[in-house]
Amino acid sequence: MSAHVQSAPFDLATQLRDFGRDAGAIVTFTGIVRDEGGILSALEIEHYPGMTERLLAEYGERAAERFGLSDWHILHRHGTIAVGEPIMMVATAARHRRAAFEGADYLMDWLKSRAPFWKREIRRDGSVAWVAAKDGDEDDLARWQDA
Repeated sequence: MSAHVQSAPFDLATQLRDFGRDAGAIVTFTGIVRDEGGILSALEIEHYPGMTERLLAEYGERAAERFGLSDWHILHRHGTIAVGEPIMMVATAARHRRAAFEGADYLMDWLKSRAPFWKREIRRDGSVAWVAAKDGDEDDLARWQDA
């Protein structure tokens, strides 16, 4: 069970080595920087070191307790991340698939709405714009009522 924030790219297979060995189900999600209709060249991610990792770990533990997860892993990158590169991953392990899926879904909804990361789009034309929160992300988070 772990939470990490790093600037370097990551390899999913390496991250999952020895993960969830005793589980009956493992669910993973990897977020990729998408192109946003051909205008984006990269995202720039900022965070508060120490606080961010602490909150990621706190929500990982909440998910483990709520869904009976036997293992969880959250990795999120910061810095400048090019289109097509992985930006984050969540992995959950549990005895049964439903718990692993729901645990991963819960963590993703929390990450999209509450994790202390700030994102700026770096556009191909040289302009830069902060990424605003989306109403749909808040709606997704509301499903869990305690997040």
